[in-house]
Amino acid sequence: MNAQEAAWDRGDIPGFMAGYSDTACFISSRGTTCGREAVQASYQRSYPDKATMGDLTFVIGEVLPMTDGRAWCTGTWRLTRAEDTLSGGFTLLWVRTAEGWRIARDHTY
Repeated sequence: MNAQEAAWDRGDIPGFMAGYSDTACFISSRGTTCGREAVQASYQRSYPDKATMGDLTFVIGEVLPMTDGRAWCTGTWRLTRAEDTLSGGFTLLWVRTAEGWRIARDHTY
């Protein structure tokens, strides 16, 4: 998640998305988007430039390992921009893949 924060802070949405599996689903109050490419396109529409992306900070609350190469992670996020600050929480389902740990489900609120 440190690499995702760094990618976000430099305005690199594709780099941020490297932490997601190809079949990831993003769930928020606006609905559910599935597939890494669709999730990335949604981020790019919502955050078209570095100014709207601001500075992202994650705080991990807990990580709960499961026996089948999966883990739940909960925490909070804060997005600081020149004109405002947004914040909320998340629950992530991580899966171990050949490429390493990737996010399969992202419920952000």
